[in-house]
Amino acid sequence: MDVTIRHLYISPGHNFFGRHGQPAAENPTVEVKAIMCRAGHGVEGDRFFDYKENYPGQITFFSWDIVEAARKKFAVPALSPGAFRRNVVLAGVDITQLIGRRFTLGGVEFEGTVESKPCYWMEQAVAPGAEAWLRGNGGLRARILSDGPLAVGATSLVVPEPVA
Repeated sequence: MDVTIRHLYISPGHNFFGRHGQPAAENPTVEVKAIMCRAGHGVEGDRFFDYKENYPGQITFFSWDIVEAARKKFAVPALSPGAFRRNVVLAGVDITQLIGRRFTLGGVEFEGTVESKPCYWMEQAVAPGAEAWLRGNGGLRARILSDGPLAVGATSLVVPEPVA
């Protein structure tokens, strides 16, 4: 199926993760035109690269439809997709359908592991009420199974049929 990578992001450090009870950090979310995925390691230059062995969130995905819906719901038309702090913003697929499945995006193989659940920090990063509103649509955490680049633009998504 044809999909579009609308945005790609990396961040050198954590702003929210592991900061309960502390103020948010100020590490930038850097928009890039391409990223390099490394099997078992993560996205080069990102805060979760080599974070933990077999970490289920080596890369994260977010839905472009949810970005647009959040802009309308919370009346923040200039909301950056980077506010959600996910690596890949995809259009043309319901990413929740990739949880628990292997898939190939742009020639790179992934395994969708779990929903990337929203946390209370979304109340600051997006708007009050965003954490509850995003439940079930917080994104997708995945493991990277093969090395390769992803770039902004049209690409292919291959999701093998489940074995019966």
